[in-house]
This record gives sequence, structure tokens and C-alpha cells, in this order.
Amino acid sequence: MSRRGPDKDIDESELEVHGRERSAAGVRGVVVSLARSLQQMGPVRTAKTLPLLNQRAGFDCPGCAWPEPREADGGSRKRAEFCENGAKAVAEEATTRTVGPEFFDHHSIDELAERTDYWLGQQGRLTRPMIRREGDTHYRPIDWQRAFEVIADKLREIGPERTSFYTSGRASNEAAFCYQLLARSFGTNNLPDCSNMCHESSGTALSETIGVGKGSVTLSDIEHADLVVVMGQNPGTNHPRMLSSLERTKHNGGRILAINPLPETGLMRFSNPQNVRGVAGSGTPLADEFAQIRIGGDLALFKALGALLLRFEDEAPGTVLDREFIEEHTYGFNEFAARGRDIDWQEVERLTGLEQQQIERIARMLADSRSTVICWAMGLTQHRQAVPTIREIVNVQLLRGMLGKPGAGLCPVRGHSNVQGDRTMGIWERMPESFLAALDEEFGLSVPREPGRDTVETLRAMHDGSCTAFFGLGGNFAAATPDSAATEAALRACELTVQVSTKLNRSHVVPGRTALILPTLGRTERDRQAGGEQFVTVEDSMSVVHGSRGRLEPASPDLLSEVAIVSELARTLLGEDHPVPWREFENDYDRVRESIARVVPGCADYNNRVREPDGFVLPHPPRDSRTFPTATGKANFTDNVPDMIHVPEGRLLLQSLRSHDQYNTTIYGLSDRYRGVENARRVVLVNPVDIAELDLAEGQTVDLVSEWADGSGGIEERRADSFRVVGYATPRGCVAAYYPEANPLVPLDSVAEYSNTPVSKAVVVRLEPGRTVV
Repeated sequence: MSRRGPDKDIDESELEVHGRERSAAGVRGVVVSLARSLQQMGPVRTAKTLPLLNQRAGFDCPGCAWPEPREADGGSRKRAEFCENGAKAVAEEATTRTVGPEFFDHHSIDELAERTDYWLGQQGRLTRPMIRREGDTHYRPIDWQRAFEVIADKLREIGPERTSFYTSGRASNEAAFCYQLLARSFGTNNLPDCSNMCHESSGTALSETIGVGKGSVTLSDIEHADLVVVMGQNPGTNHPRMLSSLERTKHNGGRILAINPLPETGLMRFSNPQNVRGVAGSGTPLADEFAQIRIGGDLALFKALGALLLRFEDEAPGTVLDREFIEEHTYGFNEFAARGRDIDWQEVERLTGLEQQQIERIARMLADSRSTVICWAMGLTQHRQAVPTIREIVNVQLLRGMLGKPGAGLCPVRGHSNVQGDRTMGIWERMPESFLAALDEEFGLSVPREPGRDTVETLRAMHDGSCTAFFGLGGNFAAATPDSAATEAALRACELTVQVSTKLNRSHVVPGRTALILPTLGRTERDRQAGGEQFVTVEDSMSVVHGSRGRLEPASPDLLSEVAIVSELARTLLGEDHPVPWREFENDYDRVRESIARVVPGCADYNNRVREPDGFVLPHPPRDSRTFPTATGKANFTDNVPDMIHVPEGRLLLQSLRSHDQYNTTIYGLSDRYRGVENARRVVLVNPVDIAELDLAEGQTVDLVSEWADGSGGIEERRADSFRVVGYATPRGCVAAYYPEANPLVPLDSVAEYSNTPVSKAVVVRLEPGRTVV
């Protein structure tokens, strides 16, 4: 791959395709990490940052939410407790490149809108507050106080019901708590967040079935499990440190079952660069069994697995099901068992793309396992039947009593560093009455009770004019959401858009009539307030809350922290006499944490506990005591019926995914080396047999056109132009493309049952040939 500076954009004609790599990480991963770090940060900043990444005295990775080892669980942290993509995330944030007022003088908003997301992100750190006033073609600088006044004046004019406060997973617990408090003090529960688009289906399913919308395992559980099921995810790219845990699972005698439409390198073999075998040997084989499932076939698979476990128990009573657990801790088993033994193998094979023999072999793995952990990510959560699928996974775990015991449980792998913590801190449009009442008592408020809007509802409200102000705390809303053309039009139609950001992104170039960019500190940077140097806290994927302390000098003296931005806006909007002590919150984050301790369940003595070397673990009744705070008081078996996704002749089923060189909407580079795709992003991975049957050719340019039944008998279409066909080992009839490039294909109204999550993993498309064959 050629080296690219901030002035070089993507040239899709430079596409190179080679074979899929056979092992993840290894020495090459180290080389790439260092090269990207040196390119962005230089040698001095690289030496200052990487040794502190994910260390007790350092800062939490701004990438994924995979946990660090804890001494209480027998773990220890390595000197390099980070992965390649974590190093890239830090390099992006701690880059020496900057974007100041002179940049916006030279680039109009319309010009920037023509650039790719990759180019925008490569320009560097934002350094000054900027404003686009109605009718302006360029952003102009504005001082902080005037910026807060403009925002406050607009918000008062627009009103709380027509305002939405969006949050991404990069916000700290302290910032998230203050942010939801600002929104509710203003008078609204309109708090959409990135969870609505990723793991909302997990939270919905788990809350119904076990009473807690979070995973029930620890890192130690995974490493000591007899069987770990990894499904709907690509650990080698999305959360590479998981591979170290899976390697320890194998070394401890455990087995790994991988279920995924693509044979991802990180699921197959891991060359750990921190041990001799990973550097000098062939690495560690991971998956003992790989089930290459058809997109959307997971529910049918787990229905069949549950039926087989019931049959195995019938054949050898008392040897398969955990009868004691079922009788004492579950509800609805008899009804589940009465309807759950029948299997239509022809239908199951059609839905899953798997053969009966392999499914029976997988069922035996589950039946023979003494302790099983099932892990999943967005490959499961972004389907129309995502919630029923996860409920069926819970059914299978309940049959075997795989909750609340060592080495067993449920593990939704969260995709962003503090997305779970944001929800814990109150970032949700439907927080329970107990939380809202605690806010009232703590601050002498009367916060609203009417449920607010989630992400999809916010977009719909923007379209119909009932939401005309959008405030984004982090993230890249325009690139993260579905139906890109509709989303961009919705943002442009707003009276006010505000983006709190570290770097330039797509959301800045589709502004509302009045638009502000508020630059903020990153995780890597020192946070100095009137009360001294501050630290923040985050929650990882396994409910561990711990501290994060930036060590670099800020990219600009004009940056404010997220807590400071929220607190100063609150004082301007709500008045200095507002009962919340906003100035104290800004000056000393211990004051924020004191309120968190009194408001947020499980956070008593917060300030002391987060100062422990490994932080503390939030309570989780199903994990801790096999108690289930559900409507029945027990873990619930559920009935879930799989639907076949209708794919007409000549159409294919598309899933969107990340390349190896990106994290969420942030694109670090143009190398998806594990899949063998270099220097381009507008590619579609297609089974070679499908390529031939559709009379296409590898390298050919095609347009992707999605087709969606709109519910009234009509067909809606969306289009994304100029993708190159790449032959790949996908299941027949299934294709894949990167997001955000594929986001235009997902209709806004194509959402998951119960969770309202956009369906990005099962999009019916046709490939319309272009004219170029390379």
C-alpha cells in the first residue's frame, strides 16, 4: 500500500486483491502499529502514549470496550496492553496534524462535503470553536462564551421537545452523567445514542429474559470456559485483544466454536506478538469448529440446537439439561419443551446454509461442555429478528444452566469504549422511574417522565419538522446512521446543529442552518480544571468501572473537556441559579462522582472505588447470585419463530462490515489486509459462483441497489454507486461491503423488531453492472 498524507484521498483505481491472510496480528501487526503511530504522532509522542495505553496509571483506549485483566481475577497486564487498532485509535487522536480557522478559510462546506470520510479524518485535530451562520458558505471562528450564548438562545427558541441530545461511546461516565442531566433539566428525554444502532437488541433481549441488559461474564470466565462460542463478530479487527483471551482459553484446554458468514482470519489463527510462539512459530489455532452460516440464519440454528439438546436429554435422561437450575431459576420451560423438539431439517438447512451433520456436531459440543460462554456482536444485533435471535441464545444457555457459574454466561461484545457506561449513567430515552426519581431527589428537580426519541425516531422527527435542533456529544451521526441521503437531508433541515468533536467528520459538512463545531479534549490529553488535574471513568464490556488519565498536552489551548462544555452550556442555558452545581462539576469531577454515587444503582462510594488499581465491578444479579429481576422473578424461556428473508431471483443478501483499517466510522487507512483487499473501500465481496451466475467479472464496477418492501405492497430502492466486485469465500447468495459506504442502502424504516435498530446486516440488493472491468 502506498503511503498517504493528509492531502491524498482515496483512488479506487488502485485496488489490489490478494489472498486472505492465515493468521491475525503477529510481527506485522506490531510493525503497522508503530508505523502508523510514528506517521501521525512522531517518535516523542509515540513513546509517551503507547506505554500508558490501558495501564492503571494511564488512559483507556478510545477504541473498543474489551476489558483489561484484573488482579482480583488472577490476571496481569502486559507492558503493551493494546492491539494494532488501539494504537491506530491513539495515533488518530494524538496526531500532530491540526485543523484551525485557516483551514476553514480555504475550504468551503460544499467543497468539504465532496471529500471522503477518510480524507476528512486525516486532516487532524480541531483546535477552535467554529460557527456556520445561516447563509454562510464557510465555518468561521467564534469564542467559547459567544458559542454558548448562540446555542442557548437557539435552544430556548426551539424548545426541549424539538431538540435531541445524541451521544457516542467516547464520552466518559462523568460527561455522560452531566449530559443527560443537562437534557433532562432542559425538559426532555430525547437522548438517542449509538447503542440504538448497535447493541440495543442485546439490551432488549437480555432485559426481558434475565432482567439485566448487560453481559453476565468476566474475562476470567472466557479464559477458563470449556467452550466459547464466537458469533456475528470479527475479533481480529473489531476487538483484537479478545484474541489474547481466546488464546488463553485454548491453552487452558477450552474449545472455540466460530459461527460467521465470513471465514475471518482472527477467528482461525492468532500469532500473539508478545510470546515466542506468536513471533517465531505458527501461532495458535483458534476455532475448533467453523460454521459458515448464511446471513440471518442464527435464529434457525439456535432453534435447532435447543431442540437437539432436548432430544439428547430424552435419549439419556439427567445427562444434558440442568434440571435443578431450570426448576429453581427459570420460568416457561414446560411450554418451551412442549413445542421445542421438532426440527424441519430441510427448512433449517435452507435458512442457515449449514448441513444437518454439522449442526448435530455443534449441539454435541454444547451438550458435552461443562461451562459455555456465548459471545456475539453486531453480526447478530442488526437483523430484523435480532431480539428473537438473542432470546433463543438465552434459551440454549438456560437449558444447560450456563448462567451464574464460573466459565459460563452471555457476552455481548460492545463495540465502543464507553457505550455501556453511557447507558449506566442515564443516556437512554426510557430510563426507569427509579433513576429519574433519584435525579429529582439529588438535585431538587422535576425531570420529565415522557419517553424521548431514539436514533431512528430522531431522524424521523427531523424529517417531519418535530425535531429541529441536534446536539451531538462525540461520534459521527451522519456516517453512523442508515439511509445516508435521508440523514444528511435531515441534518441540513435543522435550525441548529452542534457537534462536540476531536476531529473533522461527515457530520460537520452537512450542517444545519446554524451549525457549531465545539472542539474537545481527547482521552490522551491532560484535563486541567480550577480544582486541579482531573481524571475520568469508563465502563468496559464486562461492567468494570475504572479510571482514565490523559498525559499529553492538549492539541490546542482553546480545547475544553466534555464535562466543561456541558457544564458551561448548562449555566448559560439554565442560569447560574439552577439547582445543579454546574460550576462545581466543572471544577472538580469528584463532585460529579459524588452525585453519581447517590443516583446510579451499584455506584455507592464511587470516588473511592474507582481509585482502586483495577476499579470495581458493577453488580449483576444473574451473574452474582442467580437472581433474575424480571417480571416473573426468574429467567424466562421464550418462543421465537424464525422468518426466511425473501431474496428474489438475481438478488443477493448484503451485510455491512468494517475493514481492518477502521474503527466504527473512523477510517485509519486503506488496508484490509486480513481479507486481502488493499487501497480501496468501494468493494463488494461476492462468492465466485455467484459472480459467474450473475454474468459478472472480478474487478468489474457495479452499482448496489437495495430493495425493501415498504409494508404497503410497494418496493423502495436505495442506490450506492461504483463498487468493485471482489471474489471472496462468502456463503452463496450473500455479499458484504464496508460501511459507511454501504449505509445509503439501509432504509430508515427497515428496523429490528422490538429494539428499533437499523437492519444493516440483511439488505436485499441487486448488482447492476457498470462499464469498467480491471
